[in-house]
Amino acid sequence: MIGVLSNPAYARLFGAQVVALAGTGLLTIALGLLAFDLAGDKAGAVLGTALTIKMVAFVALAPVANALAVRLPRKALLIGADLIRAAVALCLPFITAIWQVYLLIFILQAASATFTPAFQATIPDILDDEAEYTKALSLSRLAYELENLVSPALAGLLLLVTSYHWLFGGTVVGFLGSALLVWSAPLPARKAATAGQSFVERLTRGLRIYLATPRLRGLLALNMTAAAASAFVIVNTVVVVKVGYGGAETDVAIAFAAFGVGSMIAALSLPRLLDRLSDRPVMIASALALSFVTLAHALWWLGMGSVGWPVFLAVWAISGVFYSALLTPSGRLLRRSAHAEDRPAVFAAQFALSHACWLVTYPLAGWVGVA
Repeated sequence: MIGVLSNPAYARLFGAQVVALAGTGLLTIALGLLAFDLAGDKAGAVLGTALTIKMVAFVALAPVANALAVRLPRKALLIGADLIRAAVALCLPFITAIWQVYLLIFILQAASATFTPAFQATIPDILDDEAEYTKALSLSRLAYELENLVSPALAGLLLLVTSYHWLFGGTVVGFLGSALLVWSAPLPARKAATAGQSFVERLTRGLRIYLATPRLRGLLALNMTAAAASAFVIVNTVVVVKVGYGGAETDVAIAFAAFGVGSMIAALSLPRLLDRLSDRPVMIASALALSFVTLAHALWWLGMGSVGWPVFLAVWAISGVFYSALLTPSGRLLRRSAHAEDRPAVFAAQFALSHACWLVTYPLAGWVGVA
């Protein structure tokens, strides 16, 4: 799998993704501590609002950003978004009011809604071979899951020797490092497809292509499946572990780690699996299996009470396997469904629509958990 890193442009972009993810992980922890400083026992409400702002920004602004920035060189676009994110992180330690948190989070997530789809649309232009692109998708999934495991440990070590405010400094370093690596990468020029198109046409182009393509309409349904299952894990793991098992904070971390390990196992296995099978059976089977595991666990919990702790961890790990197997190949579908000049718009549409699914399932998971 790591052979794909022999491509110098992709290697630099992957490095940019890794350091930006590390910075984002530190930001998540520092933001929670900052919210507690500002709001005390109401910090959860502050973070919940910040998460909602994040999702709204992702859903509403990704297509807008793509339409506005369509004539910008992709390298300038990516670096500019990274610099904005670094500037926001630099401001966060100095804020004194909750509304300032909301404002800065909106700006940061608007920059992320610009960066991420453009970044994702660049990779298939660098890696023409589908097998190599599949390896890149798996590496990206591994990076996301490793960040979930490594960032809390790194933050814990830093907090032993400094205050949480310096975690924002780590975030700044991560985004600046990402910008530097993007700057050093030899990126292909962006192909223009918008000559003569109005802003509204550019704004809706990705969505129109997406909804007119049968395989992408199917992908939207699979996005909802993944969002429903993962939202339950993200929102309710703390409650399930602490209330259902009387667990401590370390047990919560172990449960999340089990889900992450399952996801990494799938990511490592997918390149070889997709050499033998097409995307459709892998993704549909994963969606059905993920739905079955989630529903069976919920029904058992309602009827019989909690399963044993090792079984619970196994359920979370299996859910992680099917979640990753469901989502990771989606980039292959997007790549096949659009010409190179339309990929940024289509990836922006996927980014917005997938996060719209989470915007629906996050509160539903919370309400179901309370019920």
